[in-house]
Parts: sequence; C-alpha cells; structure tokens
Amino acid sequence: MSAEYATFGLAPAMRAGGVLANGDYQVHRDFVDFIVDGRPLLFQLSDLDAVSPLASDVPPAIFTAQVQSLLLEAQAPLPGGRYVIYGCPDCEDLACGAVTALIDKDGDDYVWRDFAWQTDEHADLELNGYHGIGPFRFHATEYRAALGSLLDRDSGAPRRRVLLIGARVAVLAKLAAALRTIGIGAEITHDVSGVAPDELRTYGAVAFGRGIGAEQRAAVRRAFTDAGVEVAYVDGLAPIVPLLVAQIEHALDRSPAEQRRLTRLVAADGEAGVEVTSPCRVRLTAYRLDRLYRTHAHEVFDGVLEAGRHRIALDAKAVKGESFVVARTSGSVLVEAMAR
Repeated sequence: MSAEYATFGLAPAMRAGGVLANGDYQVHRDFVDFIVDGRPLLFQLSDLDAVSPLASDVPPAIFTAQVQSLLLEAQAPLPGGRYVIYGCPDCEDLACGAVTALIDKDGDDYVWRDFAWQTDEHADLELNGYHGIGPFRFHATEYRAALGSLLDRDSGAPRRRVLLIGARVAVLAKLAAALRTIGIGAEITHDVSGVAPDELRTYGAVAFGRGIGAEQRAAVRRAFTDAGVEVAYVDGLAPIVPLLVAQIEHALDRSPAEQRRLTRLVAADGEAGVEVTSPCRVRLTAYRLDRLYRTHAHEVFDGVLEAGRHRIALDAKAVKGESFVVARTSGSVLVEAMAR
C-alpha cells in the first residue's frame, strides 16, 4: 500500500449556530477537527456543513468509543471497514449523508483512504468517491498521541455557557431563549459579586448590553479575574437578537485563527469585504434599526466564494441608518457595524 506520509493533528472547531434571516435556527456544535498536513481536513472536502464524530456534547462513553474506533480498537461501524469522518451536525442519521473513509493499518502506520460521500450502508466509490483526497499515511506515534490526548476531556472541554448583563430585560430574555435553542446555555444577571468562583468558571463568555456602564463592566471583569478564569467579553452592538447571537458565536470560537475558513469582514460605503481561506458558501445578512427601533433583516448575499478576498455590493436599502453586517459560513461567523 503506497502513500506519502502526512502529518496528523487535532484542533477545536465549531459548527456556528445562529438565528437565520428567515427565522430558522441553526444548532451550535463544538467538535474536534482532523488537521492533515497543517490544514483542517474538512476544508479539503468541499463546502460541507458537517462535524466530526469527536463532538464535545456527546456523552463521555460515546466520545471514548469514537476515539477507540479511530484507533482501530473497536469494530468499524460500517461494512467494509469504513468509518464516519464527518456527519450531519443535527443528527446521527447516515441518510443525511456522511463523509466516510476506510481506515486500516500498514505495519505500524495508520492509513486513511477511499474517501466517499455515503448515504446508506454501502459506499459507491466510483459515483461518490472523493478521488482527489488521500490516501493519507500517518506515523503511529503521532496519530495515537493526538487521539489519545482526547481521552482526558476535563482539560479541554469548552464552556458553552454565556452570562448576559444588560438593562433591557425583554431583549435579554429573548436572547437567552435563542441561545438555549441553538445549544448554548445562557443566564441573566446584574451583579456577579456574590457568585461563587466555581460557578463563574462554567462560563465561556460575558455579553454586555449597550446600557451597561464602564464601572459595572470593570466590576464584572474583576470578578472573573479573581476567579482565575478567562472569558470572552462581548459588547453588544444593538438590541437585535440574531445580531447578538452572531457576536456571541464568534466570541465562543476556540478554533486556531490560522485554521479558520472565514478570516475577514469589513463593511463600509455600501460594500462588504470578505476573505476566505478555501472555497465555501458565504451568507451575508444585513440588520438595521429604523427610527422606531424596529429591526429589519435582509439577506444580501448567499453564494460560494473561492479562496481569497472579495468585495460584495450591498443593497442601499438594507444598510441605511444604523446597520450591521453578519458574514456566516458553516464553521464561523463574523460581525461588523457598517462604517460611514
């Protein structure tokens, strides 16, 4: 079996959740992605809304079983020695489609080959194979060390809870409900001085409303510092729930910056500037408040962009007044206020 050696690693990744412009919800998922030769393998397979089987929100026993399966210490879940590499982010049904591969050993090496898109128990490599991907040969020591490190999950489990602090109770309640719907825990408070340090350590982000002053923000930061925990701080741009959800999703992104697909967003003079590192579907949504503080949402772009920088014209009606742009791919989201 011939194949050049490839490096194997793992990195935190996420499937960005959110409230979409049409009112639908997209569930947030944290998972561990496979890094092959320094790049996320998911980016090499096309624009795919999928997660690896190493998801952080599955029970520990299932997570351990998935790791052992990839180490070939358990029987392959699919006929022909095939393993699920990426699957549906919303369910475990193979009918939704999954990227699978044959994993076996050649001497001490681990080899991934015959990648395919699979929707039932048997893969059709001629019709649905990823013919330009792999085979990948991994050194056993590197491969086993990377996967074995995941079995100590306490040290790297993401904190998927957000503390909401603001003056507009109705907005906070709607925001908390939206976050919980997409799989992110959320609590509302005005004062953290009496909260136990162990409780503060369960949060991954703190979101401040625009009505919270500098003194109160500083007190919250001191409380988290004294508890010995680093959290992401979000300054809410406007009382628009989908926009705030997108800001919080970005804050919770723990993937290495150099391995993100969506890396840049600027919004000015009726245009959006977007940079992506690999071909992918990008959706741009504009939000604005009118004079009566009513929210208006417009999907201004939805298409596949090639790797590189792009300038996209925005509908003037969508970005007049106080407005904001959200750029979203399956794995990340960026938010910018429209500069004038």
